[in-house]
Amino acid sequence: MPLEAAYLTVPERVEMLNSSYQHHAAIPVLTEALNDPLLGNVALVSSFGAESVVLLHMVATIKPNTPVVMIDTEMLFPETLDYQAEVAEKLGLTNMRIVRADAAAVAAADPEGTLHQSAPDACCALRKTEPLQNALGDYDAWITGRKRFQSGQRAVLDLFESEDDIRIKINPLAHWRQQDLIAYMENNALPRHPLVAKGYPSIGCAPCTTPVGRNEDPRSGRWRGQEKVECGIHFGADGKIVRGA
Repeated sequence: MPLEAAYLTVPERVEMLNSSYQHHAAIPVLTEALNDPLLGNVALVSSFGAESVVLLHMVATIKPNTPVVMIDTEMLFPETLDYQAEVAEKLGLTNMRIVRADAAAVAAADPEGTLHQSAPDACCALRKTEPLQNALGDYDAWITGRKRFQSGQRAVLDLFESEDDIRIKINPLAHWRQQDLIAYMENNALPRHPLVAKGYPSIGCAPCTTPVGRNEDPRSGRWRGQEKVECGIHFGADGKIVRGA
């Protein structure tokens, strides 16, 4: 990051970026995000879920050596792991970073692999949030695939956000609709996650993800029957886990 940008706080940079790019489309926003000195060192964080291939394709087209961070919770569907390998090879992503929780920490906190049943927030913190925060320590900003149509707290999503005044989150697809994603995948002949055809429009860890009915919210299959709607990776301005309505 250049010296002049380093003197600006994260909220100041976020305000400048939202002002500069508020009327830009996703690809120009992403192109600038990967080159704008206000953002510094940037990584894409991807779950390789149902819609992840859109951002992955954009990044591969613009700057294929961009670091792509994937959190392997060791509770993912086998289909997700196979899909990650397929997409990375097909798109020519040359800088994959597979991140996992510390083995000793998992052995101490979840020796039986059942923590998700009694304390799902603690399980997400152990297997996803903490490993990601450690992995992001070398980055000034990271790219997410969140969109406003996903409802809850995401309905007022900006293109750029301050993450607890530590780093910047970039949401190039904030204004995209479901049909935009489908059209992009079809127009670019991108591979779909195999579980989408089986009724999984939003895909997380296998024990905490169920199929979704035709008239249900796409994320209703995540932590079904619980108040929990976010894994903890995405925080509010106060640094606490964001929960939807």
